Amino acid sequence: MNNLVKLFRDEKGQTMVEYGLLIALISIAVIAVLVVLGPRIASFFQAVDTQLASSTPAPVPPPVP
Repeated sequence: MNNLVKLFRDEKGQTMVEYGLLIALISIAVIAVLVVLGPRIASFFQAVDTQLASSTPAPVPPPVP
C-alpha cells in the first residue's frame, strides 16, 4: 500500500506528459495557421516573382581594363 501511495505522489512523469501535450497543441495550431494562410502566402510570393520577372535589370557597367 505504501508503494502505491508513493507512485501516486510521484509527479516526475506528469511534467513530461504536460510538455508533450503542449507541443502537440502548438503543432496543431501551427499546421492550422499554415493551412489557412498558405494560399495567401503563395500568392504573395507569386506576385513578387511576377514583379521581379517583369522588371528590367540595371545595366552592368563594362569591366575596367
